[in-house]
Amino acid sequence: MSVSQDSGYCFSFPAVRGTQAGRPFYIATCPLRTVQKIFVFDEEEVPPELRAQRTLNKSRIPAIAKYLVENPKDYVFSAITVSVDTSVNFQESDPVNIPNLGILKVPLDAQILINDGQHRRKAIEEALKENADLGSDNIAVLFFVDEGLARSQQMFVDLNKYAVKPSPAIADTYDKRDPSAAVARYLSQNIPPFKGFTELEKSNISSSSGKLFTISAIKHATRALMGKSQKESYTDEEQELAADFWKTVYEYTPEWQMVWNKTLPPSQFRQEFIHAHGIGVQALGVMGNSLLAEHPSDWKKILIKLESIDWRKANPMFSSRCINQQGRLSKATINIQLVANALKVELGLALSPEERALEAKA
Repeated sequence: MSVSQDSGYCFSFPAVRGTQAGRPFYIATCPLRTVQKIFVFDEEEVPPELRAQRTLNKSRIPAIAKYLVENPKDYVFSAITVSVDTSVNFQESDPVNIPNLGILKVPLDAQILINDGQHRRKAIEEALKENADLGSDNIAVLFFVDEGLARSQQMFVDLNKYAVKPSPAIADTYDKRDPSAAVARYLSQNIPPFKGFTELEKSNISSSSGKLFTISAIKHATRALMGKSQKESYTDEEQELAADFWKTVYEYTPEWQMVWNKTLPPSQFRQEFIHAHGIGVQALGVMGNSLLAEHPSDWKKILIKLESIDWRKANPMFSSRCINQQGRLSKATINIQLVANALKVELGLALSPEERALEAKA
């Protein structure tokens, strides 16, 4: 990008011209350091009916900026889509041999309004305060010539209406930066009962599915087991300890073995038992954290007691802790903890003061 005086002051962008719905658009790249200076978004105090986009959600900015700062060599940002409120000039470099490739010239006094990407724009601004070197990187920009507020508002709707955020499950399946997701993938590929029974794409398992566990449930359960924070890494020894724990739980959980050996259909298992669902797996992880802390050398002997636990939803020990008034499982954090408390009592583990207080309220 450069500033030109060819026909008045203007921004000049190397660009490619295309057509959508009979209208021209232009694809260019822009250095990150100039993004905050060139592209603007509507002020919050402007009424919604006079804006062309949603109000900036400031709570989203720190996470996006942190992602950019922490991954300067390995981040990916999608294009920003903008509208220019005046006519632009596109000069083709070689109309005969290379049509639609040239220089896009935008008047310096034009308002270039963001239709999609205002949170990326603000995050870039914040990230550059911490790492100015990022300013030499580029971001793709999709330019449309503005046809008024109504068109800009419709563009915002069209750009966002059909956007679908990926499910947590598929994010955990693909995310190579999340250590807990990496461990969950390892467990799902190698360790019974997860191997072959883990749903890698969906966050919910249908009644007819042959899967039992979502990868997200395994991730959260193992994070609870190992007492890890959201982005805390695992050593090889910790990963193997987690794997050993879940293999041992499998050995002392008859219903999991029956599903594995195909003597109990997954659909029937989900219909009748608590530990066929994420709440049961996560409660086991919470309980396991206390078990490993209290019995670091003989925890496997304690887990033998799992064989005698009645995991059926009809068991009052569980139904009063995680079945709501509509007869459905509640997966709230408090319900996970209440189920974990019941497991700890059955295994002879001590409840913490907070857990005892929760029991008194239950």
